Amino acid sequence: MKFSFKNDYSEGCHPQILESLLRNNLDQQAGYGEDDYSKKAKDLIKNNIEAQDADVYFVSGGTQANLIVISSILRPYQCVISAATGHILNNETGAIEATGHKILSIEKEDGKLFPSDIIPVLESHQNIPHQVMPKLVYVSNSTELGTIYTKKELEDLSAFCKANNLYLFMDGARLGHALTSEISDLELKDIAQLTDVFYLGGTKNGALLGEAIIVNNKILQEDFAFNIKQKGALLAKGRLLGIQFLELMQNDLYFELAKNANQQAMKIKNALSERGVQFLSDTYTNQIFPILDNQIIEVLSEKFEFYVWKKVDENLSAIRLITSWNTNNTAVEEFIKTFNGEL
Repeated sequence: MKFSFKNDYSEGCHPQILESLLRNNLDQQAGYGEDDYSKKAKDLIKNNIEAQDADVYFVSGGTQANLIVISSILRPYQCVISAATGHILNNETGAIEATGHKILSIEKEDGKLFPSDIIPVLESHQNIPHQVMPKLVYVSNSTELGTIYTKKELEDLSAFCKANNLYLFMDGARLGHALTSEISDLELKDIAQLTDVFYLGGTKNGALLGEAIIVNNKILQEDFAFNIKQKGALLAKGRLLGIQFLELMQNDLYFELAKNANQQAMKIKNALSERGVQFLSDTYTNQIFPILDNQIIEVLSEKFEFYVWKKVDENLSAIRLITSWNTNNTAVEEFIKTFNGEL
């Protein structure tokens, strides 16, 4: 069997979650997220972000979270600003556009947006009312290229959005990996203070499924629950999500799993760097993008699964390697050994 570095969810979930699901299986609880597990999990999240007045909603996946948030808080004539690498632009089958909202994309090599990137977009959309109105800035942390925002960068972006009457929404599918990166100076409470909405991703970090949408802006909190139901995201057996986030948020399991994934990725990154390998982006999370000779990629693909991310030239391509919460030393060491054997 091949070792997989293809995505964050090659395995099921952390055993602690399975044990809790089994242990509490016959406990009768209210439906639709009104169960005790969901309530306790939401309280833990609020405590962690130090924002008791935030609203927390559990949904099944990242695309669903992005779709619900964006379609719910924008009016029909308003649009989204995103880096061209954004998940909503390339990997969600036009879900946002299908709700009637245009995405204005900005080419960014590192996948990160700064005020200087957004200013030209605002300036080019002044032909009112003939053009769509930019209203929401969508960012990911970590980004699709594995890069992360510093606290200063997010503070500047947040201040810019507030000054220009824009909402700031953070896709947190890999937020655990961003926050536990060895170079991160952000905390979860900072994310809550600096964004209008964000979500805490569970699917890519040890859960069977699930994301926790956190709505910080009081204006956007009003009637938000109706959108969850209308978009088919309100699980009748909401305990399935509540139990998972309760286990993840207790005793910092969520952050331990993300940190392990990052550390395993850095072992591969450091080993390749020592052999002179260049990378598509300089990352310190669980995604790395080494640029390798196509012949080496072909040999590696016999033992390992990964995406060939981008063709650099006729001989070189960048591949994407993702380490999951459960990636072990054996997989990492075998990859390094196989790579070294081909040089």
